Amino acid sequence: MKRYELMYIIPSATTDEIKDGVINTINTFIEKNGGKIESTEKVGNKRLAYEIKKCTEGLYVLTYFEAETAAVSVITNFINITENVLRHIIVSAGK
Repeated sequence: MKRYELMYIIPSATTDEIKDGVINTINTFIEKNGGKIESTEKVGNKRLAYEIKKCTEGLYVLTYFEAETAAVSVITNFINITENVLRHIIVSAGK
């Protein structure tokens, strides 16, 4: 299994319960697909460089996890259809 870094943005206008729900949903999905969550950190609310879906600020969330290479595309597809995620990126963080 390889180590990955996932960064995603949740709109600041959403409630704390929805933000926590999105984080839990993504972490649970990673684990259901054979991944292992190392850490999840709310980096904080930041102003976006440009408006995305009428939002100018977002909560940045950083998650480190281990997973098989094939699972990453499944996780990416899931995040693409997850509501309240403005943008995301998954990069390899080494072994």
